[in-house]
Amino acid sequence: MAQSLLALLERAGLPAPINSQDIWITGITDDSRRVQPGNLFVAYKGVEADGRAFIPQAIARGAAAVVCESDRREQDDRFAALEARYSIPVSNGRRAFALLCAAWHDFPARRMTVVGVTGTDGKTTTTNLIFSILRAAGHETGMISTVNAVIGDRALDTGLHTTTPDADEVQALLAQMRDAGVTHCVLEVTSHGLAHHRVDGVDFDVAAITNITHEHLDLHGSREAYRAAKARLFEMVPVHVLNADDDYSFNYLVKLPARQRIFYSREIQPNGDYGGLWLYAPRVNHAAGGIEAYVFRRGDRPLALPLRTHLIGDYNISNILAAAGAALALGASPEAIQVGVAALRGIPGRMERIDEGQPYLAVVDFAHTPNALEHALLALRRVTPGRLIVVFGCAGERDAQKRFLMGKVAAELADVAIFTAEDPRRESLDAIFAEMDRGARAAQPARAVIRHEPDRGEAIRQACALAAPGDAVVACGKGHEQSLCFGATEYAWDDREAMRRAIRGERLAPGELASAANEPPRP
Repeated sequence: MAQSLLALLERAGLPAPINSQDIWITGITDDSRRVQPGNLFVAYKGVEADGRAFIPQAIARGAAAVVCESDRREQDDRFAALEARYSIPVSNGRRAFALLCAAWHDFPARRMTVVGVTGTDGKTTTTNLIFSILRAAGHETGMISTVNAVIGDRALDTGLHTTTPDADEVQALLAQMRDAGVTHCVLEVTSHGLAHHRVDGVDFDVAAITNITHEHLDLHGSREAYRAAKARLFEMVPVHVLNADDDYSFNYLVKLPARQRIFYSREIQPNGDYGGLWLYAPRVNHAAGGIEAYVFRRGDRPLALPLRTHLIGDYNISNILAAAGAALALGASPEAIQVGVAALRGIPGRMERIDEGQPYLAVVDFAHTPNALEHALLALRRVTPGRLIVVFGCAGERDAQKRFLMGKVAAELADVAIFTAEDPRRESLDAIFAEMDRGARAAQPARAVIRHEPDRGEAIRQACALAAPGDAVVACGKGHEQSLCFGATEYAWDDREAMRRAIRGERLAPGELASAANEPPRP
């Protein structure tokens, strides 16, 4: 369905060129390869490529108009190449693209109550918990996470690697939810998504944060810039759910203006200095089958709320408290929170148990940061009478500083640590291993035996071959992801299938599963 370009620009809050004539637009894209006749092409400088260099290709494919990220110095030369084509200069192409996509779908988030969940670790679990609670409360609820999108009874994949989908995908999914009668949506929001304006144009009602730990410094440059990217969500939202145990995020976000704040903590009893609601778990009982906790709420009235969950680990207490806080902000009853928390049996790739009848515990987890790896190993140590064997790597061309930290964590908390490939991309695995080894040598005490096995499938097979009854084997870092990246190629991969085969004494090779998509990166 075509739309008026001038009306589209007006709804998106973007200025139209002076004395411009209206034309009809058949769609919007920021990928020149996907341009169809009559499309609006949005060109901006990306991470891997400059989309503005592909304006001629977009025009050749039939683009009716171009929105181009440009400053005054660039405009004359840039737009001279457009000949007589309709051209609109903007200062921020990513933001313009997001707003135009929202306008194209008539801002679907405005028809729903939207919860945004951000943080370094625990976002996906917290998002799923809120989704489960809201459904238990009787709401027609949708979800967009880095694992999948859920619309009614349909679950849709959201990508090979973990990040918030691009703005056009986010708005298209929200529009499908609106059209399906969804009234509430829970959206997992990454720092990449915030920094790249992918959720601009989404009207959030509640924002919740899990924590801010060491991650993504390759993109943001500093921990302060990373925190500022996360804070963008809270600058857009009137209701804040904050983690009082995480000083680095709490002390910064608590200063931002908010209509309502809800605080949660595993460690700190309700603090009247901040006002608002305060959730914490004064009693926690851990078992191999899950957690039992009691939550106390301070605010309009105290609430003793017994909760039972299939999830394990102290960190999941924090995720449950965050989810309960967001649900309470939306008026969910204590009973809905209890039912919703108990109903979530697990999340793909998050402490996911692989059971092939073996006499030891086998787990796949997404832990890919120092903090997440530490908490995953501590959680498994609590329920493992024997040895703890971990297989993991560190991604190439990403935050290099965490390699030392993760090597150190593994050496201190595991009995055997096998370092392996985890999306090395164009980096040398030997160089990555060297930094992980340096961290392992700095461990106090150095507990684990360290091994190197570049082949991830073989590394997981070796880990299972080492396991005896009562041991635990965990493959960390990939979780639900469906590919391994070597060079610029994505090879089909699944840690869960690799673990199943390893238990049977077999090795999964990269690319052995159904072939993964191998498109060049979008701008």
